[in-house]
Amino acid sequence: MRSLHALAHALTVSGSMTWEILWALILGFTLSAVVQAVIRRNTIIKRLGDDRARTLALAAGLGAASSSCSYAAVALARALFRKGASFTAAMAFEIASTNLVVELGVILAVLIGWQFTLAEFVGGPIMIVLIALIFRLFLRQKLLNAARDQANKGLAGSMEGHAAMDMTIQEDGSLWQRLRSKQALTSISHIFIMEWAAVIRDIAIGLLIAGSIAAWVPNSFWHHFFAVDHPLLSKIWGPLIGPIVSLLSFVCSIGNVPLAGVLWNGGISFGGVVSFLFADLIILPILVIYRKYYGTRMMLFILGSFYVTMVLAGYAVELLFNGLGLVPTVRNARVGEMAIHWDYTTILNIVALGVACGLIYRFIRTGGMPMLKMMGGSPDAHPDHEHHH
Repeated sequence: MRSLHALAHALTVSGSMTWEILWALILGFTLSAVVQAVIRRNTIIKRLGDDRARTLALAAGLGAASSSCSYAAVALARALFRKGASFTAAMAFEIASTNLVVELGVILAVLIGWQFTLAEFVGGPIMIVLIALIFRLFLRQKLLNAARDQANKGLAGSMEGHAAMDMTIQEDGSLWQRLRSKQALTSISHIFIMEWAAVIRDIAIGLLIAGSIAAWVPNSFWHHFFAVDHPLLSKIWGPLIGPIVSLLSFVCSIGNVPLAGVLWNGGISFGGVVSFLFADLIILPILVIYRKYYGTRMMLFILGSFYVTMVLAGYAVELLFNGLGLVPTVRNARVGEMAIHWDYTTILNIVALGVACGLIYRFIRTGGMPMLKMMGGSPDAHPDHEHHH
């Protein structure tokens, strides 16, 4: 009986969090779909051939306007690398497309606080700069050549089909003209549904893990684990342990945010939350994909360099935000049980669900279901994966 009560408590907490972030998720994915519908894939590949500062800034910008699914981002980065993008630019694109996307920022603001959204958008570019420096200093041509040979074998990973689909608006004209074209709504609906399909499992798992931990793990455990009684040690320890907790949690990108809220309430440092959020690109399933894509040695090199940059970005954000007085003094992330009231969240959720239903209807009416079936597989199995309406 007690175990049933505990399970019900965990599910209630997960449900409360889902209700809190539902409108933010739909808003973020809709905005992301609009941007992705306009930006053409071949434009991206043409401009990422080196690792100059301007190229990396462009890679980060294009990544931020891209998919928020970690698996799709990793597959896309390999596709860019295979088509001639520099490895550094491909990794900058990958980092930005999971850490600098609109939907992540919106959900962070709703669930934990706007300071974390700002920290994410300040820390992301710091991490990209640090990765570029580490690659320039330590990445040997021999290792890079071996990784390219492995990448060119085209072994399929998770979300390969999703990453390969090009659902941009094919008509010419200015951005505004293309967004007003007949094809725009179809493109947006297809990208919106594909993005949801790519991350829904991770969001659900993330909410369930966060709900279970919030309900079952007492705050006293986190209090000791994050050395809350030792302020300096806590600030040093947070960014070091954050990525390791993430690595073991198996949850990517947006699914990580509810757990970040639990860790913040539990006492992890501000910089620790930031480094935890960045570490969605080194979770165990993604390390397996790196090994398949680039070989074991490059996988270990990515793991080491990403871990170091995540920790350093966490420290940089902690120092900067502390200096500016932007670190929140109260720990009240919305990760407990909350009753549903007639308030702005309910109204926004109703509006957002209406938008989502409209996009789902459009998606089904314009032949989206067959595409949904092939999105998890290898693009090589689908020579017609470029999507024209």
